[in-house]
Order: sequence, then structure tokens, then C-alpha cells
Amino acid sequence: MTDLLGWWPELAAAVLASVLAITLHEAAHGYAALALGDPTAKLAGRLSLNPIRHVDPVGTVLLPGILLLGQLATLGRVEFMFGWAKPVPVNIWALRHPRQGMMLVAAAGPLMNFGLALIAGLLVHPLVALEGSLPREAILAGLRFVQLSILANLVLGLFNLLPIPPLDGGRIVTGLLPQALAVPYMRLERWGILIVLFGVFLLPRLAEGYDPVGWALRHVVAGAFDLVLLLTGNGGGG
Repeated sequence: MTDLLGWWPELAAAVLASVLAITLHEAAHGYAALALGDPTAKLAGRLSLNPIRHVDPVGTVLLPGILLLGQLATLGRVEFMFGWAKPVPVNIWALRHPRQGMMLVAAAGPLMNFGLALIAGLLVHPLVALEGSLPREAILAGLRFVQLSILANLVLGLFNLLPIPPLDGGRIVTGLLPQALAVPYMRLERWGILIVLFGVFLLPRLAEGYDPVGWALRHVVAGAFDLVLLLTGNGGGG
């Protein structure tokens, strides 16, 4: 019970940061599709900022929950999050320009996440300005939430740019390929999540020294994190 109370602020901040990142990512897809001529998400009631509308039982609840509690139990803090939401329905043939539209709709999710990461970075300045006016614990809690928000949005945005259908990067690549290659490439979609789960979680347990998550966090996410700090006037971590 004492451990749970000690984890509570970190757990709450990580959950809130992840929920906001996932919810706004999916909403961005829906609004982009609507702007480009496809009302499918709107008709399905998925143009919503209500996180419950976007919840996937495994990807939004079970897997992130296991990762959260596992890290808190072993590390005492959250260093990595992984998950997904229920995809917003998009009918690419309802888009005014289907191939280009599909690429723009796919890109809207990661772009939203990168924008949210920059907004979170900008929030450092008012928090620091309030130092002395608020308890130190409140300032530190706010800065930790900002840190977790940047991390959650960068991980979600960058992960979704992997060129594997049904991830956003896979759909962007499909739009760039000639039709003769795009059609067979999209057939990977039914296996895409299984490919990702195998590569990210199962293969590292079978192949010693293979750690794609650790490599990505150290070299890709850490670099992107430093870039966000630099662009928002907070210096760089390097």
C-alpha cells in the first residue's frame, strides 16, 4: 500500500500524458479525413476528444497498464510507454484525392503528437516563472508531467512513422509507391501489429543483444527530446 501511494503521482502523470497523446492523435486522423472529404469518422461518432471513444482494450488499457506497473515496480519511475488506440475509421475512397488524402490523414496523427510535444516544452517557462509562488513539490510535479507529455507524444508519433501497415508510416509509404507495389504492400496490414509485437517484445527475448526499444530510446527519442527542448527555448540535453 505504501508503494502504491509512492507511485501515485508518477502513475497519474504518466496515464494522463499517454491518454492525451493517444486521444488527440486519433482525433487528428478523423478531423483530417473530414477536411479532405470523408465524413466516416464523424458519422461513427469518433470525432471526439472523449478518450473512451478511442479505447482499445488491449492496446490502450492492458499493455500500457502492464508496462506502467512493471516499470514502477522495478524502476520506481516510467521510462517507456507503448500502446495504441482503436483506429478512427477512414474511407479512403471518400477522400477527394484518395492516395494523397490517405497520406495526409495518416500524417495528421504524428504531426499532432509532435505539436503537442512542442506545446508541452513551452509550458516549462510559465512553470519556472511560478517558482517561489507555488510549493516546490507542485512545480516539480508540473515539470515531471511536461517531461512525460513530451516523451509520450514523441514515442507515439515516432513509433507510428514506422513504415509498416497499419501504422501511419506504412500508409504514407503506400501513398508514395506506384499502384503495382502499393496493393501488395497494403496486404501486410493484417499482419502489421503482429510483426511489430514480435520485433519489439518477443525477438529481444530470443536474440541476445537485440534491443530495438533501448536503441530507439537512446538514439532516436532522446535526440528528438533534446530537439524539442531546443526549439522551445529550454536548451538541449546534449
